[in-house]
Amino acid sequence: MNLFRTVPMLSLQSRILALFLLLMVIVQVGGFVLINTVGMSAARKTVGEALVAGARVFDRLLEQDTRRIVQGARLMSADYAFREVISTGDRQTIGSVLVNYGKRIDASLMMVVGLDQQVLGDTLGVTVDKPFPFPNLIAQAEQNQQSSAMVLIHGQLYQLVVVPVMAPVPVAWVAIGFAVNDTLAQDFKRLTQLQVSFLSRQSNEPWRVQGTTLTDSERLTLLNDIAAGRYSDRDEEGNANFSDTSVTRVLDLPTRSGETVIAVLQEPLSSALEPFHRLQKQLGWISLLAVVVLLIASVVIARGIARPVRDLARVARRIAAGNYSEVPAASRRDEIGDLAKAFQNMQQDIASRESRIMDLAYRDTLTSLPNRALFADLLDKAIAETAAAGAPVAPVAVLLMDLDHFKYVNDTLGHPIGDLLLRETAARLQALGTDEVDVVARLGGDEFALLLPGKNVADAQRFAEAILQTLELPMTLQGHVVDVRASIGIAVFPEHGGEGPTLLRRADIAMYAAKRHNCGVTVWDQVADKHSSDRLSLLSDLRKAVDNDELTLAYQPKVALRGAGGEHYAEALVRWRHPTRGLVAPIEFIPFAEQTGYIRAITQWVLAHAIAQCAEWRFDGLSMNVSINLSARDLMDATLPDRVAALLRRHGCAARWIALEITESAILDDPGHAIRNLERLHALGCKLAIDDYGTGYSSLTCLRRLPVHELKIDKSFVLGMAGDTSDALIVRSTIDLAHNLGLSVVAEGVEDDATLERLRTMGCDMVQGYLLSRPLGAAETAVWMRGSVWTRPTSEAPNLRRVV
Repeated sequence: MNLFRTVPMLSLQSRILALFLLLMVIVQVGGFVLINTVGMSAARKTVGEALVAGARVFDRLLEQDTRRIVQGARLMSADYAFREVISTGDRQTIGSVLVNYGKRIDASLMMVVGLDQQVLGDTLGVTVDKPFPFPNLIAQAEQNQQSSAMVLIHGQLYQLVVVPVMAPVPVAWVAIGFAVNDTLAQDFKRLTQLQVSFLSRQSNEPWRVQGTTLTDSERLTLLNDIAAGRYSDRDEEGNANFSDTSVTRVLDLPTRSGETVIAVLQEPLSSALEPFHRLQKQLGWISLLAVVVLLIASVVIARGIARPVRDLARVARRIAAGNYSEVPAASRRDEIGDLAKAFQNMQQDIASRESRIMDLAYRDTLTSLPNRALFADLLDKAIAETAAAGAPVAPVAVLLMDLDHFKYVNDTLGHPIGDLLLRETAARLQALGTDEVDVVARLGGDEFALLLPGKNVADAQRFAEAILQTLELPMTLQGHVVDVRASIGIAVFPEHGGEGPTLLRRADIAMYAAKRHNCGVTVWDQVADKHSSDRLSLLSDLRKAVDNDELTLAYQPKVALRGAGGEHYAEALVRWRHPTRGLVAPIEFIPFAEQTGYIRAITQWVLAHAIAQCAEWRFDGLSMNVSINLSARDLMDATLPDRVAALLRRHGCAARWIALEITESAILDDPGHAIRNLERLHALGCKLAIDDYGTGYSSLTCLRRLPVHELKIDKSFVLGMAGDTSDALIVRSTIDLAHNLGLSVVAEGVEDDATLERLRTMGCDMVQGYLLSRPLGAAETAVWMRGSVWTRPTSEAPNLRRVV
């Protein structure tokens, strides 16, 4: 069983039908609710008004009953024979008379009370010769000649009236009572047309029903509601708000203290709601008929909307499939017709844009050359055609070219000049006289590719040399003369690979090898590819080198030729002791660290350890000064001065003991930013040096702006001094220039006595090289500084040259 069945989407027609039905149901339900609400409100109002009128009738009937009883009592008290019987004081005779008279007036209770308020006789036979239990009624009768109240006698409720027996002054009191029971309640119901109930309660005892017109279950419900006080909340007319089946009015009846008697008048709402129920039934039939009519009308409307929408959906699917032949009909003059017209316009616009997109997808917008996607397709096609032609397989050469220092042109002259440079490069490549089948493409940025079907490795190399010669001609771009250099990598099918992506990757490896070795053109070989894989693996391991403490520092001494005043100098050189590869030379991992940005972590490690070591040497009494190399990325880091300052404070190292070496090229990447960082480092007190001077492109103007203290002549010039007069001239000129600018000069790569003597003669300030010492560990460096002949004053060892 498929537990994940998808629910089918309802069609537009079905949803329209559902919407109409939902609206109809909402309207009808709203109508029913409204009628019920209005009916209930009207019924309660009508019944409430009837209950108010009935309560007035009840009060008048109760008052009439009281007057009738009073009148009967007065007739009885005025009877001469009755007065004679009372005067005899015979209890039995009085009781007999009371019983006979009570039967005549249908009284439930007859009493005669003496002036001393002792009962002389009663029809119940329970209070004779006892005090009259209701003295307050006698007191009221003394004032008003009559009194009446609802009283409880042995749990039975009576309507009791007391009047005096006059002869002509009061000689006794007569009390006549009628039992309040279901019969009395029925009498009141016939006269008021209401449900009538009498309830009583004595002190804190429970409520009791004395008489009612209700059924047994209704009687029990009434008792519970009265006991719970549910009828205490009343409306403005005095009727209770409780109950949705009837309207109730509670009347308090007069009684003696400590007793509570109420009359409860009720009328059901059912009779008043009957007209509204009939209206609801009629509305139900009308609603059923309306639903049938609505279904028919909604089907017609839904079909009129859904059919053209389905037609438009079919046209849209064809457009999505690339078929623009079918035109949607737009004959209607309503919203559907507007939608069809919009579809027509959309179809035309999509066809036009798709044509434009296809052109943009395979063409470079700046140079109009094929882009990477089209070049890859053409390369695959050329390989397939060559392979299909059979043996011998014709070669297909791929050349990848990258412009050197293009970023510098963009940063210094601006992107518009950079764009002009790319266009001019594209034009020169196309003007080289390539065959009709040859392809020139721009892959992105400053990277170009050439596809040369039928050309082998030698042909491709000659073509690449021709490209370099073409690009050597200066370009004049908006008044700026720009020299362009490039690096080109070559891979040839089938010699270097049988697939297009493989050839492109290997040509890319060859191109970066050419850039790395600064040789212009390089053909891919297996060794270069292996080195590339090794470097990728090495780069992965490099990320762990700092965390695993695999780096170490070596220190190469520098010796002052004119006396150092007791100070010693060394350059800190980082080494990587790989756990499996052994000692890895800096040239193999520093360039990759700079490319990936991981050089920042390495530099931080070198700074921390070199500064700590310098401070330790000083603490041990060795006056050491340590030089530390910075990369271009380090120089662009705005946090570098703060990090250096923090390390100096942490290790208690004076800034003047630390020299920071930077290359010319590092400054040229962003001169403004670089100079700001150098000024901040200079302000700390650190010494600054230009490393490998003579290999870059720095100008005298730039050099004068830099807050540096020394120049280090690149060892390529120093090593060639003995056999090349031009190198010697460059070294002499550099020394003179630096001294004129107030800078000291350090010569690297001193490996023989002759070179050392020439540098001394030229006025070089300091030398460094294998003639003096190879790089040493920290402990060996301290020993060397304290015991080497090179660190002694010249007067002590005038003829010594090297330590053997």
